[in-house]
Amino acid sequence: MENKNIESQILENENLENKNEHYGLSTATTMIIGIVIGSGIFFKGDNVLMYTGGNVWLGILVFCIGAFGIIFGSITLTELSIRTKKNGGVVGYYEDFISKKVACGFGWFQTFVYYPTLTAVIAWVAGIYTCILFDIGNAGNALEMQILIGLAYMVTFYAINIFSIKLGGYFQNISTVVKLIPLLGIAIVSVFWSAPHPSVPQGIAIVSQSNVGIGWLAALAPIAFSYDGWIVATSITNEVKNPKKNMTLALIFGPIVVLGVYLLYFLGLNKVLGQEYIMSTGNSAINKVGELLLGSNGAKIILIFIVISVLGVLNGVILGSLRMPHALASKNMLPYAQKIAVINPKIQLSIWSCLISFGAAAFWLLIHYITQNSETMSGGDISEISIVFSYACYIILYLKVLKMKKQNIIISKFKGIICPIFGILGSTIIFIGGFISNPTYVPFFVLFCMFVCLIGIMYYKEIATKS
Repeated sequence: MENKNIESQILENENLENKNEHYGLSTATTMIIGIVIGSGIFFKGDNVLMYTGGNVWLGILVFCIGAFGIIFGSITLTELSIRTKKNGGVVGYYEDFISKKVACGFGWFQTFVYYPTLTAVIAWVAGIYTCILFDIGNAGNALEMQILIGLAYMVTFYAINIFSIKLGGYFQNISTVVKLIPLLGIAIVSVFWSAPHPSVPQGIAIVSQSNVGIGWLAALAPIAFSYDGWIVATSITNEVKNPKKNMTLALIFGPIVVLGVYLLYFLGLNKVLGQEYIMSTGNSAINKVGELLLGSNGAKIILIFIVISVLGVLNGVILGSLRMPHALASKNMLPYAQKIAVINPKIQLSIWSCLISFGAAAFWLLIHYITQNSETMSGGDISEISIVFSYACYIILYLKVLKMKKQNIIISKFKGIICPIFGILGSTIIFIGGFISNPTYVPFFVLFCMFVCLIGIMYYKEIATKS
C-alpha cells in the first residue's frame, strides 16, 4: 500500500515539475561557472604552488589535468543526460544506465557526505574571508569565529533558496559576473605589470622554491576542490528549459570558461607577486594584490569581491543539495520516502528534503571544525576526500558510455571514445593525487565513503525484497 502511495506521489510530482521549468541556459551555465569558480581558486592557489615546489609550469600542468576531469567528463555525461528524464543528476544516470541499487548507494553518498561536506567547507571559507575583511577573530578564537559566520551564511542561503527559487537563481547569475571581475582584472593588469615582486613581510617564514619530484601529484587534491561543483548542475536538469539542448551546452561551455579564467588568474598572480611571496603568505596573498593595484583600501575591495564569489559557490551548492533527498525519496531510496517525496506547492520544494539537507550540512560543519581544530587533515579538509571519491565513482559512468559506443547506441567517436577515455584518465590521476596528499587519513575516509554507499545499496535491496 505504501509503495502505491509513493508511486502516485511520484507521478504527481513529475507533473508538477514538468510545469515548473525555472531555469534557462544562462542560469545552468552560470551555475557551473559560479560553483566551480569562487572559493577554490582563491583558497587553494597557494596549495598548488606549495605541492609543485613553486614551479609555475607544473602548476599549469596540474590545472590542465584537473580540467580533463570536468571538460571531457562533462561532455561524456551529456550523452547520458540527453537519454534520461530521471531526476537527481548523477543518481538518475546510475539508475537508468547502471542499476537502481548502485544508484541508491551513490545517492546516499551524495546526500549525506558529498553535498554537505562541500557546503560546510565553502561556508567556512566564506567565514575566513569575512573575518579577514572586517579584521575580526583573534588567534585564540579565529576558527570558532569563522565557523559561526559560516553557519550564519548557511542559514541565510538555505532560506533564500527555500523561500524564493528565482531569487536564488538571480543571485547565482549576479555573483558569477562579480567573481570574474577580480580574476580577469588581475590577469589583464599583470600583462602590463613590470614592478618587482614584493618582499615577504617580517615575522612570516619564507618558503622558497624546491624540487618536489613526483610529490607534485598531491596538488591534484586541492585542484579537484578548485574545479569541483560542475556535477551539481545536473541536479536541476529537470528544472531547466529544453534540458537536452541547454544542459548539453552548459556542461560543455561552462568548464572551458573555467579553465581559461583559472590559467589567466594563476599566471597573473604569479607575475605580480612571485611564487615565494604566494607560498609564504598563503591565503593572504590576494590582499597584497589589491593593495598594489588599488592602494591602501585595495585589499578590502578585493576581499569584498572574494566574499561575494564564495557566497555564489555556496548558493549554487545549496541550490543542488536541497533537491537530493527529494530525488532519492521519489525513487523510494530513503526511509519515510512518502513524506520526503511530497513537494510543497508554495515553495515548489520538499520541506523534509530541505530539512535533511540542512541537517547534514550542519553536522559536517561540526565535523569540519573538529578536524581543523585537531589538525587531522594536515592542511586539507573533509571535502577534498569526498570529491576525490566522487571522481572515482564517475569512472563507472564513463565506462558505460564506452560500452554504449561499442553497442552503436552512441554514434560519435569523439563523445563515445575520446571523451570518456580522457575523463577516466583525469579521474584516475585525481584519485591517485588525493592519496598522495594525505596517505594517513585519505584511505580511512575513502573507506567511510564506500561504507555509506554500501548502506544505501543494502537499504535498496531490503526495500526491493519487501516489494
